[in-house]
Amino acid sequence: MTESDRKADLHFYLQSAREALLWKLEGLSEYDARRPLTPTGTNLLGLVKHVASVELGYLGDTFGRPSGEPLPWVEDGAEPNADMWVTAGESREHIVALYRRAWAHADATIDALALDTTGRVPWWPDDRCEVTLHHAVVRVIADTHRHAGHADIVRELVDGAVGMSKGNENMAPGDSAWWEKHRSRLEHAAQEADRGA
Repeated sequence: MTESDRKADLHFYLQSAREALLWKLEGLSEYDARRPLTPTGTNLLGLVKHVASVELGYLGDTFGRPSGEPLPWVEDGAEPNADMWVTAGESREHIVALYRRAWAHADATIDALALDTTGRVPWWPDDRCEVTLHHAVVRVIADTHRHAGHADIVRELVDGAVGMSKGNENMAPGDSAWWEKHRSRLEHAAQEADRGA
């Protein structure tokens, strides 16, 4: 396998995660795109803001290729967790456009450098801050897929919409009655197991 083949494989999995994450925003109101649905505040647009920051950091700054994008939510002194939610003054369009610019910047880094190129993650401890481009890309793919999984759950909580990607639900066939029966069966099994524990 050539380096370009390896890069194509990595890019395929990174791009599929990117698109799945953005797809989870489609058709939602501003409120539903931003509202926290877990006790820790997980929300769809905040996930997009976070992964945009991750791409610009790991696949930009780490390799001496700063994007020039202002990211006040990750600067020294920023409020903790500021990259995981979107203020009322930050538009959805701005965050989505930032993410798309982050894609382009990250893709340019991947295209320009060899996978064994070494970079330095500035926010990691000095004794382990050096990484290869390959390592950084794999890390970003893992992080983006993790957050796309969060988005799957959050979107289902918002309006019941499910699926892996646009045009590919990757779900067992069944109408709402089938799913309710399935869920009830799982609840019964959990209760039964708890009684037997």
